Amino acid sequence: MTYEVQAVVARGKGEPVSVETILVPDPGPGEAVVNVQACGVCHTDLHYREGGINDDFPFLLGHEAAGVVEAVGAGVTDVRPGDFVILNWRAVCGQCRACLRGRPWYCFNTHNAAQKMTLKDGTELSPALGIGAFAEKTLVAAGQCTKVPAEASAQVAGLLGCGVMAGIGAAINTGEVTRGDSVAVIGCGGVGDAAILGASLAGAAKVIAVDVDDQKLAWARDFGATHTVNSRTAEPVEAIRDLTGGHGADVVIEAVGSPETYEQAFYARDLAGTVVLVGVPTPGMRIELPLLDLFGRGGALKSSWYGDCLPSRDFPMLIDLFLQHRLPLDKFVTETIALDQVEEAFNKMHHGDVLRSVVTL
Repeated sequence: MTYEVQAVVARGKGEPVSVETILVPDPGPGEAVVNVQACGVCHTDLHYREGGINDDFPFLLGHEAAGVVEAVGAGVTDVRPGDFVILNWRAVCGQCRACLRGRPWYCFNTHNAAQKMTLKDGTELSPALGIGAFAEKTLVAAGQCTKVPAEASAQVAGLLGCGVMAGIGAAINTGEVTRGDSVAVIGCGGVGDAAILGASLAGAAKVIAVDVDDQKLAWARDFGATHTVNSRTAEPVEAIRDLTGGHGADVVIEAVGSPETYEQAFYARDLAGTVVLVGVPTPGMRIELPLLDLFGRGGALKSSWYGDCLPSRDFPMLIDLFLQHRLPLDKFVTETIALDQVEEAFNKMHHGDVLRSVVTL
């Protein structure tokens, strides 16, 4: 059986996306078909449309999603039809050197569905991050489905599929923020605000939000920022040091992905402090730092892959905290939209008008 569904497709670099009929095959061994209920509009989807990831057009966009399993293929035991799941783009293999060393969040052999979804004429689609969830149904590897309590709405649960998990994990998993720490977050979009929320959840005593947009700084306070710095009007490194007794923050999280803001993060940390890069740079970006400063300041320079999360561990835990009213994930949802409004949502995101637009189906 093949499913005919409506989905958002990017046919060429920089071209407006379109809603088209696509074909989703029955799941093969180790695969699952999921009825998508909600999918967040993430910057990564825009990067795909702009050719910033690769040029494997046409792309089936969308990856920050939740829904209900429709069907599973042979050998699938972890999920079954009817399960409410969050989709993740790093299905761990269990066999690579990272997994065998007990560090599956670093899995070096993550996998996706083996079969391809196609346009009606048979043209194969490249699903964004191996998911492709701006669609009524999508085909994924069963390991990309993480079962969570169905009491959480899909529009909230799906946010853990990418940006919100990346930010929370950058603070808790990668940065290892703990009680009493001082934390600075540079860049207060969805990922940055999630890092602020994660730092607050972990017990940070001081959380400093840095951005060029006063509206984003106001949102940052809603997620737990104790101080804000507008880097258009204040030098951010000096401001962070002033707010931390002249020393710098214990952990600085860079959520922009640019050489300028990374250098700010590097110099805004305390001696032996930690820098976490969770903002995604483009391939041509370069940075130059004095080697003596790298040595002399000590500490750790880390990058955060997907918040170094393990979906089977982190997704249910965070959903439980949300259901206990201890983790306000719903504050990230600025608006809900239809499939045919994704292009408009890209424009709003580009201008900083939203934290998250969420497609509901």
